[in-house]
Amino acid sequence: MRHSVTVTRTIPSRHRRPPRSVSDSSEPAIQPAPMFHKSQPRDSCVMSSNGSIKVYLADDSLQIRQRVNALLAGQQMDIVGEGATPGTCIEGILNSQPDVVVLDVQLEGGTGLQVLKAVKSADPEVAFVVFSNNSAPAYRKRYLGEGAVRFLDKSTEFDQLAQAVATAGRRSVH
Repeated sequence: MRHSVTVTRTIPSRHRRPPRSVSDSSEPAIQPAPMFHKSQPRDSCVMSSNGSIKVYLADDSLQIRQRVNALLAGQQMDIVGEGATPGTCIEGILNSQPDVVVLDVQLEGGTGLQVLKAVKSADPEVAFVVFSNNSAPAYRKRYLGEGAVRFLDKSTEFDQLAQAVATAGRRSVH
């Protein structure tokens, strides 16, 4: 059983455009969720903040999210939320306004590309670090071409994740 923890806090707002629909003939269209929602979905979690770079974890594996959470929390980064499906990730990202999203290519019921496109159209300032076992050159090219700042292979580049997030976060924080 998963539990959601909701912490209310004031987040300095950045100038944001309202979300709009994203469509690509090769991916199903995803309508970004409203900016504010009273309840968090089962597979999404908003967490407390205690550092400087705000990070959202978008991965279908709870074990990977826990491992990444532990790694980044040790680097004084705030994990502001996490999700496993495209819809809950989009909603969670737009609600929590992270500086960086750690994104897997494969999510439950969809792809990370759906999340990347929807969030980038609603808030182009959010940085994405793709972290996946699906690291073939075609995936790297597509995700980097759509605006991800870095693409790492989970099995061979795990040790580079914290530095990649820190670098992406410095580019995103104003």
